[in-house]
Amino acid sequence: MKILHTSDWHIGKRLGVLPNRLDEQAQVLDEITQICDSENVELVIVAGDVFDTYTPSAEAEELFYHKIKQIAGDNRAVLIISGNHDDGVRLTATAPLAEEQGVYIVGNSRRAVSLKQTGRKVCPTRSGKGYVVFENERGERAFIGTLPYPNEARFKETKSSLSYVEQMRFWMDEGMNENTDGLPSVLVAHIFVAGGKVSEGEREIDLGGARAVPVESLPTASYVALGHLHKKQHMGKGHCYYSGSPLQYSFDEAPDKAVKVFDLTANGVENLKDVPLTAGKKLVHIETVGVENAMELIEKYADCWVDLLIHLDAPLITEDNERLHALGNLLSVNPDIKAEGEEWEVQSRKSMTSEQLFDAFYETQYGSAPKAELKELFLSIMQEIEER
Repeated sequence: MKILHTSDWHIGKRLGVLPNRLDEQAQVLDEITQICDSENVELVIVAGDVFDTYTPSAEAEELFYHKIKQIAGDNRAVLIISGNHDDGVRLTATAPLAEEQGVYIVGNSRRAVSLKQTGRKVCPTRSGKGYVVFENERGERAFIGTLPYPNEARFKETKSSLSYVEQMRFWMDEGMNENTDGLPSVLVAHIFVAGGKVSEGEREIDLGGARAVPVESLPTASYVALGHLHKKQHMGKGHCYYSGSPLQYSFDEAPDKAVKVFDLTANGVENLKDVPLTAGKKLVHIETVGVENAMELIEKYADCWVDLLIHLDAPLITEDNERLHALGNLLSVNPDIKAEGEEWEVQSRKSMTSEQLFDAFYETQYGSAPKAELKELFLSIMQEIEER
């Protein structure tokens, strides 16, 4: 069975002064559709973070509904799990309609999907809590275990004495242990695996290490399809991958975005490859001296979103600032002003993580670094607030 793995679409996500990037997101989802067609993909796996917020705009939801139906086409199946940016209940509310279009959505409840036949070439034949079995017209079957993002509310409901890692393993095993026929398998999970490379635009998703799952704690599967991190990367345990986001969402992410495509056979994973994504504008840092040089450089990168570091002898005047932004692709300006023989630089806290901000505040107030338990508690509270 031919499978495509993607994640972290973050539909509706803002970047700097931009209200959204819906046009670019539409383009890259069209490109994923084209890849599905050209590669004869039968099952598409979306490993969480469909939207960027719990309450996406009507425009973001409209884009999702239109494009996911397009990706499913006439005969493909699409399996989606909710991520930490998604409201799992809201996302699955459309399941009765979506399943008729070959789109199956699993939220925090990890409920079984509908087995109602839709006449498609790929459809689910067995499902339960945390798993789905898909079968194609050739009789090939694939077992898919699912672990949507385990938010704080879900932990409170569980009231378990297990540690975070133990609870994650329990939930993953709960689904994967249902593979009683020994089918080739995929585990789909929206989690932070220890050692993963985080981009500057992502918050402290591991809560200071308290929410990191060791790679050795992942159950055995032919392929592990991860979502949560925006940099595509291999996690060092067989076929265990973050597909990464389809667009650059921060400036330290590499521009080489892609989806994973592979054949899942009785022998496991075969013909695994990255298929590049080229839609959307790239994000670039530019550093130069003077406004005129900056104007020329920004124009050279007209097809990119630009973060500018500009060296000046005097503060940037309003007129020059307006000229720079009038070029239409400048997101931010960071002046480095040289005055009286010395370098003067404005230190911004915008790029600091929640953990770094807490460390800085605590040291200012108490003259020492915070204890690890206190910082973990703070980050946990921040995570819970952001998930509301």
